Amino acid sequence: MFDSLSDKLESAFKKLRGLGVMTEDNIKDALREVRLALLEADVNFKVVKDFVENVRLKAVGTEVINSLSPGQQVVRIVHDELVAIMGGGEDNSLDLAAKPPVAIMMVGLQGAGKTTTCGKLGNLLKKQKRRPLLVPADVYRPAAIEQLKTVGRQLGLEVFDSTTDQKPVDICSAAMRFAELNGYDTVILDTAGRHQIDDYLMNELAEIKAAVQPREILFVADAMTGQEAVNVAGGFNDRLEISGVVLSKLDGDAKGGAALSIKAVTGKPVKFVGLGEKLDALEVFHADRLVSRILGMGDVLTLVEKAQAVFDEKETALLQKKMKKNQFDLEDFLAQMQQIRKMGSMESIMGMIPGMGKMMKQMKGAQPSENEIKRIEAIIRSMTPGERANHGIINGSRRLRIAKGSGTTVQEVNQLLKRFTEAQKMIKQLQKLGPKGLMKGLGGMGKGMMPFG
Repeated sequence: MFDSLSDKLESAFKKLRGLGVMTEDNIKDALREVRLALLEADVNFKVVKDFVENVRLKAVGTEVINSLSPGQQVVRIVHDELVAIMGGGEDNSLDLAAKPPVAIMMVGLQGAGKTTTCGKLGNLLKKQKRRPLLVPADVYRPAAIEQLKTVGRQLGLEVFDSTTDQKPVDICSAAMRFAELNGYDTVILDTAGRHQIDDYLMNELAEIKAAVQPREILFVADAMTGQEAVNVAGGFNDRLEISGVVLSKLDGDAKGGAALSIKAVTGKPVKFVGLGEKLDALEVFHADRLVSRILGMGDVLTLVEKAQAVFDEKETALLQKKMKKNQFDLEDFLAQMQQIRKMGSMESIMGMIPGMGKMMKQMKGAQPSENEIKRIEAIIRSMTPGERANHGIINGSRRLRIAKGSGTTVQEVNQLLKRFTEAQKMIKQLQKLGPKGLMKGLGGMGKGMMPFG
């Protein structure tokens, strides 16, 4: 989403390289480009104006630290100001410190992704050892109730039983009583999508709020809609006093202005961001981490958290033993590849490694694609257990059979086997480093690992 903004900010910073002291004149052009870059990214005009002025006041006349160039110094100031306008340093955690069941009310426009976000949030809370109950209170959209039930089944979450002939406020009130009687500590209310100018439906939300007294009212905003999402959030806040924002579809190709503006305009923190369609693709929002990604600094902390969530310590210990005995085989290679894929796409993982985002752009598509990884999996799955354990027995006839079984060519099978030793060495190093050292080795997971292309 932020590729264009990142490129334009980088271009602006280049103008400051080689300068000894930052003055009004030598940062004027750079700040003009920063302003244009933010406006083109659909950031709110007033937010941009205040942001640029704050950067100018802090940058002009500042002595350049010996270890930093003027460009790096301005990057630091821009970084800090971007973090500030997105609410960095503030507590954006959910307020769940109350007698259970605690109600969380999800509101927003139709199509913003509320129902899926309810499931994602429930899944996140379940991992935190809470017992959430999903409540379908959208009686207007066809199949909305069934959609939430489907999401609940996929995640193993309980969904309250409701019907379209019930009033939403009655559904929510009954769900709270059900949760209290059955030991659910969190109730997530999926309300119908509506516009803030629809008085009837907004009054309905006000009735639900009065009936269940939610600790959190989260506005789900589609990040793809840009400034319109900010305007709508303001309208909902005026009517309901929302407690926070969830930005959905932040992995899309929109300009990203909503993410940069919504806190400054509404005064409400962004609490979560949706980064994909998968039901585990919801992350707690960290302003400093997002800004680091925008400025090409990577996001090591998120990468470490993803690695720690994926890699099993016992399995890793067993694998290390196999490596020491030179018993690491294609079955292990397949298992490790699947674990890494759970962390997200290769592009998103490499983008979290400092410096890799810029390198990937220079490679112009040379990084491994999801299709290439799927082909590797297909080839390995077409092998017998014996072939996976000892690839040395794979002769010409076996390679032909494997190629036919995986829908690939003999040449692609040959390339995979040829590269396996290199990949084996790389993964051995990753396992030796453990999750905290994972990002140091992931830089090697580029073209050298992939046997195709």
